[in-house]
Amino acid sequence: MSTRKGRVEFEDDNGRMVRYDRHANGGGLVSPDARASAEAQIARTAYVEAGATVGDRTRIGAWSWIDRDVAVGSDVVIGTHVHVGRGSRVGSRARIGSRARLGAGVVVEIGAHIEEDQIVDDHAVVPGRRRTRRGDQGLAA
Repeated sequence: MSTRKGRVEFEDDNGRMVRYDRHANGGGLVSPDARASAEAQIARTAYVEAGATVGDRTRIGAWSWIDRDVAVGSDVVIGTHVHVGRGSRVGSRARIGSRARLGAGVVVEIGAHIEEDQIVDDHAVVPGRRRTRRGDQGLAA
């Protein structure tokens, strides 16, 4: 492993050289082929892989891994030791608890909550939380 000016390089299990840049806010490892907002906070031991995007004010906890081609919206909170599987989509204001595992191609709708230790199967949809309007308390007429 080598480092220079915020860049970390090492050989992966397949013998390929992989590179990451340290994110300015938290020091997390972000692929040069990913886009992470400067307003996001990415823990020093978190990874954001190539093709991924991370929105404004999103927080990614320690030891979490945002896999390839994942889109994470704004104001998302991702706990520690979380894996968001390849090609998944996480809507704005979602909350993902520590140690959760999301399979490939998962859709987490806006405002959804995933509990700690929850496993979400490949291609599942996690519904968002419905906001009630004033006067709408879910009562039948």
